[in-house]
Amino acid sequence: MAKNTQLSNACVNAEADTLSALLGNGYLRLYSTGQPANADTALSGQTMLAELRFSVTAAPAASAGVITFNAITSATAAASNTATWFRCLKSDGTTVVFDGTVDVAGNTPNLALNSVVISAGATVSVSSFTHTVAKATAGS
Repeated sequence: MAKNTQLSNACVNAEADTLSALLGNGYLRLYSTGQPANADTALSGQTMLAELRFSVTAAPAASAGVITFNAITSATAAASNTATWFRCLKSDGTTVVFDGTVDVAGNTPNLALNSVVISAGATVSVSSFTHTVAKATAGS
């Protein structure tokens, strides 16, 4: 029989709250191309377009495994290109927490921006950012 893991709300909320705690005062870095295979893979020549900061308390308590991040501090873009992925790091600026895709709303990325075209010197801001810890994992 195939595995069919089903997590409770209490479990996914605890996982989500731990992830949120890791990002307190952490970094959200936007990149153009070349997303690594996973969040444990080091960068190799990718250009960071912008670096934003999570609030000291990154998010309130999760609900049904959904983290809705508090306001993220806007930043000035360091380079020009099209943002395609992001990396979230702890406040030490070196410990990676997770990566995800960037696109405009409607295309179902991990992080939706009003525009993915980033211009050096322009202000980059995130109006909202959520992350969901899955309750069910097929095959696990």
